[in-house]
Amino acid sequence: MPLDPYLAEKIHLLDGLPDWEAAQADPEAMSRLVEFFTDPDGWELGDVEAEDRTVPGPHGDIPVRIYRPSGRPRCALLWLHGGGFAGGNLEMPEAHVVSAELAKRAQALVVSVDYRLAADGTHYPVPVDDAHAAWLWLTETGWTGSGPAGLGGASAGAALALSTALRLRERAECLPDSLLLAYPFVHFPTPSLDAESARELGVLPPMMRFTPESIEQMVRNYVGRVSGLPVDAMPGAADLTGLPRTGIVLSEYDDLRPSGELLARQLEETGVPVETYFSPGMPHGHLNRGPSLGEVDRSLAFFAKLLAR
Repeated sequence: MPLDPYLAEKIHLLDGLPDWEAAQADPEAMSRLVEFFTDPDGWELGDVEAEDRTVPGPHGDIPVRIYRPSGRPRCALLWLHGGGFAGGNLEMPEAHVVSAELAKRAQALVVSVDYRLAADGTHYPVPVDDAHAAWLWLTETGWTGSGPAGLGGASAGAALALSTALRLRERAECLPDSLLLAYPFVHFPTPSLDAESARELGVLPPMMRFTPESIEQMVRNYVGRVSGLPVDAMPGAADLTGLPRTGIVLSEYDDLRPSGELLARQLEETGVPVETYFSPGMPHGHLNRGPSLGEVDRSLAFFAKLLAR
């Protein structure tokens, strides 16, 4: 279907802008970015409590933000934001808004992880080590309830969640009861879009696209190379048997969508229960918008239902 009407009306604001990093250094470009990312209605934390703390990890303390619903939590979730392995933080909507919304909707204790980014010489497996350590803290210390505990993330964070689940399986440690993966980026090379989808994505400005060159650069920055990749660095190449039931949200206007679609087929082929939600008209990273956009609301509802099941 066409690009979401609300976004289509604003897409002109990104015309001619440089890449994300350069745009954020230009006041006029930054003003256009802010206007583009302004949603139809505002968003508030509501009656969810948020607490910042650190948990221990092999590379030092790991900052996390813990979200507690107003009532007694019935389940738990460890959540990992996206950002191409090199960006993102606890303040971005894909971390803060998603965590708070899932805490409310699923009556969940949600722990959002500020894992170490692939920058300044940091590479794989450090981000996975942080995610793994945060999961062990959650399941051994942070979650004292009797309900299910899920593990999830968005884009690169979905890759880290899947890598962590594979490590837990290999080490016979506590597996999550569910995996929640938003527009996962888990394969390299990344499968290509079909011709019709590729034509549809032509409406997006260059800064919202993933080219083969930019994908290769993300992987090289994360792992340090693009050859001989460890199977749990880009975990779509790993043996996926024995993983828990998985929910995958796919964005229609997304060069990386074929990675999520292939992952769903791989999981199904290996006997892992998998459900997908296809978010029509939405670009990659649409959980960085608020739930006043209908497709963001429906994506969050899909995850909340799976988490609390």
